[in-house]
Amino acid sequence: MLKKYLVTFATVILSLQSLSSVYAQQLVPAPPELAAKAWILIDATTGTVLVENQADLPLPPASLAKMMTTYIASGEIAAGRLKKDDLVLISDNAWEKGGAKTDGSTMFLSPRSKVSVSDLMRGVIIQSGNDASIALAEHISGGESAFADEMNHQASLLGMNDTLYFNATGLPYDGMVSTARDLSLLARAIIRDYPEHYSIYSEKYFKHNNINQPNRNRLLWRDSSVDGLKTGHTDAAGYCLVASAKRRGMRLISVILGTDSDAARARETQKLLSYGFRHYDTKTIYSAGDTIKENAKVWYGEQEFLNLTIRDDVTLTLPRGTEKQLSANILIDEQIKAPISAGQELGRLQVSLNDQLMIDTPLVAEQDVTESGFFARFVDWIVLFITRLMS
Repeated sequence: MLKKYLVTFATVILSLQSLSSVYAQQLVPAPPELAAKAWILIDATTGTVLVENQADLPLPPASLAKMMTTYIASGEIAAGRLKKDDLVLISDNAWEKGGAKTDGSTMFLSPRSKVSVSDLMRGVIIQSGNDASIALAEHISGGESAFADEMNHQASLLGMNDTLYFNATGLPYDGMVSTARDLSLLARAIIRDYPEHYSIYSEKYFKHNNINQPNRNRLLWRDSSVDGLKTGHTDAAGYCLVASAKRRGMRLISVILGTDSDAARARETQKLLSYGFRHYDTKTIYSAGDTIKENAKVWYGEQEFLNLTIRDDVTLTLPRGTEKQLSANILIDEQIKAPISAGQELGRLQVSLNDQLMIDTPLVAEQDVTESGFFARFVDWIVLFITRLMS
């Protein structure tokens, strides 16, 4: 293993790694107590958990399951296997299980009619239509059971380790569960992976078959910073809401599960979002490619010195007012030897807040460095040999 030497780096750096909620809450007022079974609040950019309570408790997802239905549909569109203007035949099954004659949420689709994928997406997101969800599932996978398998596959890819789907709607099914943490991961993926479809979540109304239905997310009317995501309700799940809001360039995602009313899920969500925006900031201090260490010594190379950069934006969510308490160190390979390829890892950047490590990210070569000629390499070898003898 290469020895490394430590270089103090005084500039404030931010991190891609999550700040632990336990530590963060030592620096800010206690979070609000909420009238819900479980909840979580995360930063959408960094994934930092700001507040959580029973976030890993398995609970029925109700219509929050439809977030995965539309996530998969968005993925099919992005992959070119589905088009927004494709017409979907509404089966008798979709109408019988989720249509107008049921007591559940419905888009009021007519059986054996043809409806565009784009309209069905809105029917799922805005109207929470069970019929629209089943129709999309059947069109994409041939049947709802096969679609549920794809839902579980996607959940696994997203790290939703405590989620299990059996249908595309969230209608009660024994064993179908998710958690506040898993749903926050899904919401973050929807926003990150398919921003062009995420805008649908902010639409307040959608009209189909001359029936104009409002979005069930009350916060779209109360708070202009809120632009999604999805409500859910069954007797077993209670009233649930996954919401997202953006203020001062900072986006938060909240998940509230198991409240006792429509009004309560909106109220408790507002408390959680307000707490996060009041007490935390998310900032990008360095961008990918910025020079972090100038003129690192190179041995055996055509160039004697090399700049070290970072691959990715360095961003951190942290308690407001704590930026000055950040400290950073650079760890560089003791002997950087040519040949070197651009992007090759040659050190680490470590950043701490009050002695707690918050980032450990690679420092990489800014450019290629080829080997020098034989005589120059021999001179470097002599210098290194003498240096070792004297150390």
